[in-house]
Amino acid sequence: MMQSKNVIYIPMSSVRSKKDAGAVGRRVVSVEKKAVAGLEKRFTQPEFLSQFRQAVELIRKCKGNVVVTGIGKSGIIAQKIVATFNSTGTLAVFLHSADSVHGDLGVFRKGDVALIISKSGESSEIRQIIPTLKLLDITIISIVGNMNSELAKTSDIVLDASVREEACPHNLAPTSSTTAAVVLGDAIAIALLELRGFSTDDFALVHPGGNLGKRLLLKVDDLMAKGDELPVVKINAGLEQVIYEISSKRLGSTIVESKGRIAGIITDGDIRRLLGRGLNKLADRKAKDIMSPDPRVISPEMSAFSALKFMEENKITQLIVGDSKGRPAGMIHMHRLLEEGL
Repeated sequence: MMQSKNVIYIPMSSVRSKKDAGAVGRRVVSVEKKAVAGLEKRFTQPEFLSQFRQAVELIRKCKGNVVVTGIGKSGIIAQKIVATFNSTGTLAVFLHSADSVHGDLGVFRKGDVALIISKSGESSEIRQIIPTLKLLDITIISIVGNMNSELAKTSDIVLDASVREEACPHNLAPTSSTTAAVVLGDAIAIALLELRGFSTDDFALVHPGGNLGKRLLLKVDDLMAKGDELPVVKINAGLEQVIYEISSKRLGSTIVESKGRIAGIITDGDIRRLLGRGLNKLADRKAKDIMSPDPRVISPEMSAFSALKFMEENKITQLIVGDSKGRPAGMIHMHRLLEEGL
């Protein structure tokens, strides 16, 4: 490009801003916080509250899919809402608005509900699909930032997600508006979750992977030592046998059993304290003389995560696992739970 002798071209990358990034970040959070506060206030308005309740009830009774669509940033928000719906018990699919006008509207079936996300409500792709949805008798719920838009006027249910300003200093880049839309989507999803009585067990079924899945699905029975790995001695076992059982099974303790039932526990700490009092008459000591009676016992069906929390709260490192008749079933050590990443 030819440069004029009277003009100096300065690359934008060389222009340094004097603004502090931290101050800008705080302003952005403040602007978006106000957007969410404005959305919260709408729940005190009868008309908005009525529309929200209708939207939730319509989706709850939906016999087909909830098809969530949007374009641009709204499309990304739509995908997030779909993910939240599916993970909380509401069957949903994402449809990109641009693809919908090129054959993908075939995803809709009788009984489906369309949830359309749009800031302007005037996108050409959105406007093109509305007549087809009407012909297919698909109920349209919209989360829209412009209540005077074509989308707002033609939707069966309209949820106002308008904001006073974007966090972008030019009031252009969707920021506050996308925050409001995603919060409203979350509100719908959690309202549906609670109305359906979606439990932690239901949640676990759709979150089997990662630490979350482990916390919800893993039981004590899955991780506890049992069978030949389980340290158990009879109530009249001698000290030598007790020490051997603790050291060979490497769980830091042993269960004391009487008539097939749990009578007590002996830990390596109990042995150390005993030896610290002197060696007199140690050979005569029995398990019943050393054990702590009535130890804490948990069920094999208890969640592994709950067992870990119980250990942390009570400052213990192992727990005896017993069956419904009080018989020893296993033992779980804190190290095993931590190794699992709980």
